[in-house]
Amino acid sequence: AASSSSAALHRRAPRRHSPATVSVGHEGAARFPQGPCSGAMASRNPPLVTHVDPDAPPGRKAPDIGNRSTMGTSCVDDTDLEDVKASKDRDMPSHLLMLPNIQNQSLLSGFAYCIASCSMILVNKFVLSGYGFNAGIFLMIYQNIVSVTIVSALSLSGVIPTEPLTWKLIKVWLPVNIIFVGMLITSMFSLKYINVAMLTILKNVANVLTASGETYFFKKQHDRQVWISLMLMIISAIAGGITDLSFHAVGYTWQILNCFLTASYSLTLRHVMDSAKQATKSGNLNELSMVLLNNVLSLPLGIILVLGFNEVEYLLET
Repeated sequence: AASSSSAALHRRAPRRHSPATVSVGHEGAARFPQGPCSGAMASRNPPLVTHVDPDAPPGRKAPDIGNRSTMGTSCVDDTDLEDVKASKDRDMPSHLLMLPNIQNQSLLSGFAYCIASCSMILVNKFVLSGYGFNAGIFLMIYQNIVSVTIVSALSLSGVIPTEPLTWKLIKVWLPVNIIFVGMLITSMFSLKYINVAMLTILKNVANVLTASGETYFFKKQHDRQVWISLMLMIISAIAGGITDLSFHAVGYTWQILNCFLTASYSLTLRHVMDSAKQATKSGNLNELSMVLLNNVLSLPLGIILVLGFNEVEYLLET
């Protein structure tokens, strides 16, 4: 009887155990859906545990807040903020990303060209007219040497790409370079006698000659607006020459010859460009390679002209 009474009492009394830990199985997986950071959490954190409340009804577990917060922190840590930013940039239209850079580069290039061109004309005018310097060919050689030095230094340092100068390329490019040297020399001679404003106006005549040569040799058709603009350039050049108080026949002769050589340079360059590209190793000839090629080949020809025009004797005397 005592044993029966003790068993009944034991059944009525609540069973008390120390809090036990049970590892979460499929219920834990269902509670936290799988995501891209679940693999990382499994490797970083120990197996998740939950505390069972002895007073809770069977089959119901106490919420595990600590482990939830740990999982959330781990997931945030695995999020790559740079990838999120890159994905947002990829979602933006391409013209919004690239257009400002292209506009800035074009504006910077045009501004740099204007400064370089105007500065060279003004410096040459000051040296030739202000100081009465009578060695224009030597001045051209000096400027070409500076150009070769700068481009070669940038090419050797890997900043800019240039094509190697081969004999095959030099033979193809030699006619272009002869016209190039003549264009520079006539510009130097005319600048000594003509003011900068008139020189700028007369240079527009070369555009008319170039457009006419493209129509005749390459059968390129220009629309009416182009020809109207070119005719206005001719009218401005004639009007400027008539009203030029410092008219100098020698200077105008050199400048007209310079216009023909400038147009010939553009047309010849277009004619030999395909052959020049085939003579290169890469099959392409960029602008920097043409700058290096023109200035290197102009040095020996310029030295011959310096000797022919007796500029060496003038340089030794001054």
